[in-house]
Amino acid sequence: MNIYTLTELVALRTSWRVAGLKVVLTNGVFDLIHVGHVQYLTAARALGDRLIVAINSDESTRQLKGPLRPIVPATERATIVAALRCVDAVTIFHERTAETVVAALAPDLYVKGGDYGKGTTFDATRLPEARVVQALGGEVRILPFHEGHATTRLIERIVERYRE
Repeated sequence: MNIYTLTELVALRTSWRVAGLKVVLTNGVFDLIHVGHVQYLTAARALGDRLIVAINSDESTRQLKGPLRPIVPATERATIVAALRCVDAVTIFHERTAETVVAALAPDLYVKGGDYGKGTTFDATRLPEARVVQALGGEVRILPFHEGHATTRLIERIVERYRE
């Protein structure tokens, strides 16, 4: 399984750097995996030689999304994301933001979805990891958002359809 601690992943990242591979990093909750996630991760992987996905822990997710989230525990979310062909490595982080992960891994490219901005223009208040990436000489890229594909909307649809 390609799920690693951050320490293990730093060593793997070092070997990829020595081999001259371009590393792409993204992070998120990835609760209730849906087609938007798959399209996003596939597009992210196409931008480099390796894709690392950092997943918010359960506590980190509650801080960001509220007390009812996540629906799926972090270890299960990590296992699902790690099973995707486009993903080379997964780690779980416990902080509210992925700044520590970004600093440790120094990705060549850091990507986020279109809800954080457009192209190379991003909302720095919502994306504190970007300044870390740029300080380390990496690039930040915003990938297009696939309208209608969001976990919150999926949860709303489930509640609506199965409300008694």
